[in-house]
Amino acid sequence: MGCFKFLKITMFCFNGLIFLAGAAILGVGIWVKVDGGSFIDILSKAAPQLKQIVNVGYLCIAIGSFLVVIGFLGCYGTVKENKCMLMIFFIIILLIFIAQVVGAVVILAFSGLADIFIGYVQVWAVESIKNDYGKISDITTIWDSVMKEFKCCGFNSYNDFTNSSSHYLTSKYPKECCTTSYACPLSGVNKSIPGCYVTLLIFLKRHTKILGIVALGIAVLEIGAMAASMIMYYYIRKQEKTV
Repeated sequence: MGCFKFLKITMFCFNGLIFLAGAAILGVGIWVKVDGGSFIDILSKAAPQLKQIVNVGYLCIAIGSFLVVIGFLGCYGTVKENKCMLMIFFIIILLIFIAQVVGAVVILAFSGLADIFIGYVQVWAVESIKNDYGKISDITTIWDSVMKEFKCCGFNSYNDFTNSSSHYLTSKYPKECCTTSYACPLSGVNKSIPGCYVTLLIFLKRHTKILGIVALGIAVLEIGAMAASMIMYYYIRKQEKTV
């Protein structure tokens, strides 16, 4: 009985935290959708380069709602010792666990597949530089942010901007490609700056394994939650049979 009570308290606390986290995320999502102007103002102060490209309202609402449901099922099933709720909780965590493991395996293997991924992106990236950079504000903001963050120029090199729509209009290259802090002609281009293909490839190879390890760590917690819910389920079932 003592072990069961300890397991019950642990399950309640664990799922209570999930419920509160979900409620907080859901609240942020609703705030973003209801009062998006204030959110954008705050975001623009913290990270101006994200102002044009981030819209997280619906994502927060979806994630928050999902966590609230998970937390409620776990807490209610634990407090009321409800077998149905505990089984639903187990099934949902099991599905998440399966997706998590598959994702972790893909992430761990992704370091060897990074070249293939970048290859698919390359066609879109070069075309967006040639046709949209300097003309479409969102695309321009994205590329400026990427080049500034990763200290790169173009996708392959500065040549991606040669004969592009922006180069045709201004005859200049973005400041991230230049030896100066402002847009420059070809004579001012720093040709030693690598393309974003190289820097993104290095970034992916350095960080995907860390993400995979974190995902596996979360999977261990999910195994614990599934085990606890099943132990409680079978204990409650056994108690019902003895009554």
